[in-house]
Amino acid sequence: MSAAPTGKARARITTASLRQMKAAGEPIVMVTAYDAPGARLVEAAGVDAILVGDSLGMTVLGYESTLPVTMDDMLRATAAVARAASRALVVADMPFLTFQITAEEALRNAGRFLAEAGAHAVKLEGGVAMAPVVEYLVEAGVPVLGHVGLTPQSVNVFGGYSVQGRDTATALALVEDCVALEAAGAFGVVLELVPAELASLVSEELEIPTIGIGAGAGCDGQVQVFHDLLGLGQFQPKHAKRYADVGSAITKAVSAYAADVRSGAFPAEANLTHLDADVAAELQRLLPLTGEDA
Repeated sequence: MSAAPTGKARARITTASLRQMKAAGEPIVMVTAYDAPGARLVEAAGVDAILVGDSLGMTVLGYESTLPVTMDDMLRATAAVARAASRALVVADMPFLTFQITAEEALRNAGRFLAEAGAHAVKLEGGVAMAPVVEYLVEAGVPVLGHVGLTPQSVNVFGGYSVQGRDTATALALVEDCVALEAAGAFGVVLELVPAELASLVSEELEIPTIGIGAGAGCDGQVQVFHDLLGLGQFQPKHAKRYADVGSAITKAVSAYAADVRSGAFPAEANLTHLDADVAAELQRLLPLTGEDA
């Protein structure tokens, strides 16, 4: 996609834009964000899409998995991101048990992301089993991004966070999942922790874009977690690359602030606001308990 003329706002990225990017061989850049400041920063960097991931459970809320994340958690985070993003496509993750029970409940919850929070699309985990739900949502006007491979909401089924599709049977099942999602109307699919060769084959097979995370360079795009990119997480996944050590910079800055407070260097004169001299004198007169009379 060509850049907008200098001095003019760039057009909003849409689900159709992503398909056009795949057709043109232009890589898609997606990053997670969970609040307005994060969304402003990644949008300023020129990303194409922002995923408000249920990974906020671990990156922001302190949980050990994504399973405890609620609709309220996700709606609040999505609304904050949507308010700050004027160009990037905003995709909201549907939390555990908000889409698996019935298609009707999935539609009610997905609709809230679009109507209340301002998202442009939702993401849900699962392949063949979830294809009927995806079709139901798409028919109702809700754009859906699929997610297969390692699906974090199924961590207890997998027994941990491990690469999926290593053998022929599971690789073929993953391809079937992706084909089913495409047939159901998904505008794209996230491939998480999938062998690179398998991800490349899937990307060639599908007309819709694939977005990889730990799935190699053969995908049509990549998504990474904001905190992993910036060194804000507690550990560094193999599939992630740290582009800055912002966590250490924050610790250093707060340590310097603490030292200044303890030494009396902060607040300094430049940080103060003073009363007019006549107001200070009047207060001194009206409050006899101050000064020597205290």
